[in-house]
Amino acid sequence: MIHTVSHGDILEIQIANPPVNALAAGVRQGLTEAIAQGQSDPAITAIIIRGNGKLFSGGADIAEFDKPIEDPLPPVIFDAIEASAKPVIAAIHGMALGGGLELALACHYRVATKGAKLGLPEVKLGLLPGAGGTQRLPRLIGISAALDMIVSGSTMSATRAKELGLVDALADDAELLRDAIAFAQNVSEPRRSSALIVATEPEALEQFVSANARRLKGQDAPQACIEAVKASAELPFEEGMLKERALFARLMNGDQSKSLRHIFFAERTAAKIDDMPKDVQPRAVGRVGVIGAGTMGGGIAMNFLSAGIPVTIVEMTQEALERGVGIIRKNYETSAARGRITSDQVGQAMGLLKPTLDFGSLAECDLIIEAVYESMGVKKEIFSKLDRIAKPGALLASNTSYLDIDEIASVTGRPQDVVGMHFFSPANVMKLLEVVRGASTAPDVLATAMELSRRIGKVPVVSGVCHGFIGNRMLLPQLTNAIELVLDGATPAQVDKVHADFGMPMGPFLMTDLAGVDIGWHRDPARIESLRDAMCAEGRLGQKVNAGFYDYDDKRRPSPSPVAAKIIAGFAHKQGRGARQISDEEIIVRTLYTMVNEGAKILDEGIAQRASDIDVVWVFGYGWPAVKGGPMHWANTVGLTDIVNSLDAYKDRLGTDFTLSPLLSACAAQGRALDR
Repeated sequence: MIHTVSHGDILEIQIANPPVNALAAGVRQGLTEAIAQGQSDPAITAIIIRGNGKLFSGGADIAEFDKPIEDPLPPVIFDAIEASAKPVIAAIHGMALGGGLELALACHYRVATKGAKLGLPEVKLGLLPGAGGTQRLPRLIGISAALDMIVSGSTMSATRAKELGLVDALADDAELLRDAIAFAQNVSEPRRSSALIVATEPEALEQFVSANARRLKGQDAPQACIEAVKASAELPFEEGMLKERALFARLMNGDQSKSLRHIFFAERTAAKIDDMPKDVQPRAVGRVGVIGAGTMGGGIAMNFLSAGIPVTIVEMTQEALERGVGIIRKNYETSAARGRITSDQVGQAMGLLKPTLDFGSLAECDLIIEAVYESMGVKKEIFSKLDRIAKPGALLASNTSYLDIDEIASVTGRPQDVVGMHFFSPANVMKLLEVVRGASTAPDVLATAMELSRRIGKVPVVSGVCHGFIGNRMLLPQLTNAIELVLDGATPAQVDKVHADFGMPMGPFLMTDLAGVDIGWHRDPARIESLRDAMCAEGRLGQKVNAGFYDYDDKRRPSPSPVAAKIIAGFAHKQGRGARQISDEEIIVRTLYTMVNEGAKILDEGIAQRASDIDVVWVFGYGWPAVKGGPMHWANTVGLTDIVNSLDAYKDRLGTDFTLSPLLSACAAQGRALDR
């Protein structure tokens, strides 16, 4: 894992632990021995630490997560590196992340290739840099820049790092070792970051906290990061290190970090298909077809265009086609204006797009995704046409969010080639992709959909066939009970506040207004069978008309609506329901505990492969707070017995269709976590 090479009086220490040169126990032991070798050899005047392969080091070994860490511990090694009497230079290429960057910070100098990226992403796992990162980084680049980097967990370019003083010299990508050796030959004394004094910037801390208060509310790790960075300015290095380690230990044992680490591993596990034969190879996909250039179709197309995959997009009218292509172009140009991509990249993406009215042009595509109106009749008509047009072996995918993939596949002579690919809106932004496996979906089709999902930057989760699949099936009891709660006396604002306080990006009524109250509405104002019908009959269709469950101003800011309140009260009265006080506890039970119950049914029926897959769906597709680990992980944290007892206590208010999941009940009775 560690190799040493002498270049005259310079000792090169190579980290060779593919794929990311993680700082595993063997690497740490090897580093300890190599540093000692360099110290004891009188012929050596300086030491270079470099990573083999594509990067310097990706940091901690994930295999060691949630396990006791073997000696030597990273802080001990890094302190030994910094204490070296001979200059130690980190030669950085690719990435230096987490513990990898902390290793580089312990070195006396840093040389990096121009394309290198540096970052401390520990906060994304509910942790802070625990091997000196919060103490050394502020001493090198100042409080403000260190706070931005540590609290956000984002990466920094080597060029920017050079401007700030984190990197001492930039090297040619192909000549890193040469340039690092030249640098080492021109330094004679170690420069220890621990000896530097942090510039006092009390206003920087205050400004940062004030500017980020809303974004960081309720999150333990960012607050601890701020506290640790503050310690770097107020305490001697050794005391700051003790503070850092105490904060790290507190976070490591906290529920939020456990939840974030759960999601970290769950995302990776979701890519595994339990019954997939090992020898299955994905089909080649060189061109993708998209049917429909509307909001979803255009967003779907952008995913592939951005990944360099040509797209043929088909519409029924020239007007719709031009409008869709125009929106795609505008989205790319907006990204370019914000500096996220270059103007050349805009041109490259648009150059890969082939807009057409000719349905037959889809014959050239290896994957065709239908993204039209959510109507079984319309989708079956399209797939019947595709069956005649598509070339042999082409994947036929539907973006349906609810409908039966098997029924759609039944109109084709190739059901083995049919798969669901449910993108989430906006499709070019949201990371989740539900890959729906039909009864006849071939293993290589499923493997292709999963591989392609990852290729376009999505987080894919396999779902079986049922109404709404995983995410929307669980959403239904939440929305149904939210409506029932306001008919019982709660206000939309009260229900939404409970969800906002929980950490959701928005509550069910704000979400309904955003999506459109009229989704699925039969368009007959005289036919009022539900509260949503009553709202739509009065023209309250949601944000698009500035009137839904809330009133909206010209900047789409919501406020409680007396008109909506009157409609709700009127509909409740017609049902013979009287208003009563609704507690926040009842809202939690009826809107969130019922989701957990539905998730347990999904798991028990085999619709989801594992409980953690359900968590991934809700974190990446619906904004469930990652610090709570997804609904199933959260349920285990809350206590399944408490959830079962609460559902039982409110069962008379959950409707006649409510049934308790046998799996949820059994897990609670047996004291085990919710999983199959």
